[in-house]
Amino acid sequence: MKSTTVRRVALSIAAATALSGVAACGSSDSGGGTAKDDSAAGKGSTRVSPIAALRSAEKSTDGADSAKVESTTSMGSVMSMTADGSLGWADGLTGNLVITYTGGTMADTMRQLGTTSMQARYLPDAYYAKMGEQFAQQAAGKHWIRYGYDDLADLGGSSGAYLKDQMQNTTPNQSVKLLLASGDVKKVGAEKVRGVETTHYSGTVDVADLADKNSNLTASQLAGLKKQLTQAGVSTETVDIWVDGKDLLVKKVEKGQMTAGEYTQTAYYSDYGTKVSVSKPAASDTEDFKDLLKQQGMTPGSGDTASGSGTSS
Repeated sequence: MKSTTVRRVALSIAAATALSGVAACGSSDSGGGTAKDDSAAGKGSTRVSPIAALRSAEKSTDGADSAKVESTTSMGSVMSMTADGSLGWADGLTGNLVITYTGGTMADTMRQLGTTSMQARYLPDAYYAKMGEQFAQQAAGKHWIRYGYDDLADLGGSSGAYLKDQMQNTTPNQSVKLLLASGDVKKVGAEKVRGVETTHYSGTVDVADLADKNSNLTASQLAGLKKQLTQAGVSTETVDIWVDGKDLLVKKVEKGQMTAGEYTQTAYYSDYGTKVSVSKPAASDTEDFKDLLKQQGMTPGSGDTASGSGTSS
């Protein structure tokens, strides 16, 4: 390795991913029992409650297996980015995205290697990021970085369990589950999204309370995560989703406040059922993030490395 820049960029990507996981703490639980369901009051009527409608949307979106995705994300001064591609979730998460960092310290870090854009591949066990030629020149000719989900979980410290879950469950129906689990759901009304007739739903999520419902977290992990949320200035976030006539998610917006500034993510979903074909990059062209950490004098499981680095990278 000719330069520490490669290791610093690799760590920054992981840090930004960890921060995204903390800011948008999606729940892997359906949350069906936490929200107030007013369907009983509507029995005998054709009126469908917001909760019943969202449960239908969650089921239909989950069963669609794949979709094209366009998203924009901003996190205060840390980063702003766009992502465009397709994701599949029939048998573990798979997908191809082009991610472009458009602002913040993360974009500045990427510019050190001559590019602000990278290809991303999601496979069931790992996330792969393809960097530019300048990166390869400093990484023994290798273009890809492999981030094993277990390694990212260890690196994330107390937020690691959430980070791993977030990376393996970055699917449209997670936003519907998040809103269902909020306990605060309302129907806003009918709206058009990119020419499609949709119904708009909205709610507010208490992030720490939602984390408490995630059965994947131990008591110590939960305590550590809540501490990180407090340090990051994250308490609540608003979730808005738009569902079409086929009960499929068309758009979602999540907003929250962090110490580094406002967190906002907007995503559009289309072409449900699209074919998603993803192959693992050649091992000879791939550097493992775990090995880069060792060269940096770090090891997964050493603490809240990612979160700490993300605020200063």
